[in-house]
Amino acid sequence: MLVVGFAAGGFGANCYLLAPAAGAGCVIVDPGQDAVAGVEKALGEHGLTPEAVLLTHGHFDHVESADAFGVPVWLHPADRELVSIPTTDLGTTMIDAAGLRIRAEHAPGHTPGSMIFRLDTPEGGRLALTGDTVFAGSLGRGDQETLAASVRERLLPLPADTVLLPGHGGATTIGRERAAWTAVTR
Repeated sequence: MLVVGFAAGGFGANCYLLAPAAGAGCVIVDPGQDAVAGVEKALGEHGLTPEAVLLTHGHFDHVESADAFGVPVWLHPADRELVSIPTTDLGTTMIDAAGLRIRAEHAPGHTPGSMIFRLDTPEGGRLALTGDTVFAGSLGRGDQETLAASVRERLLPLPADTVLLPGHGGATTIGRERAAWTAVTR
């Protein structure tokens, strides 16, 4: 599986491209502020064709470039008022796109419509794209009680080797974060 990530814009929001392999269709997650050039570079370098855009939430630093690729844009309806582009409603469901099977899970707290996207890689790994729900070393900001419940219900039960790809900063794993998150989400 191919995962390409880069930070873009003034807030350094992470954008990710997910594909079964180079030369395939891909899903773009959170193409935010000033992300078009980075996405186009990754598409060209890896021979990828965009098939869908998934948004973890509706803040501008994660959505500003979402309509630049001519593909459906998926967003939870609770965040629709935050964006000015047409979107397809997304709730807790399975998404089949670009040859990938992605579990979309509603995880409110950072925003009312925050989502986490989970998938298993063909190589046996596990990924969770968390947007601004969690970061390496901390929880996101927002409605802290709701955010804590989302972390308890959606992330803490995952296996320790699950790789978390957050909306800002570097990757981490459930194993590295579990003890700290358990303490702050009680």
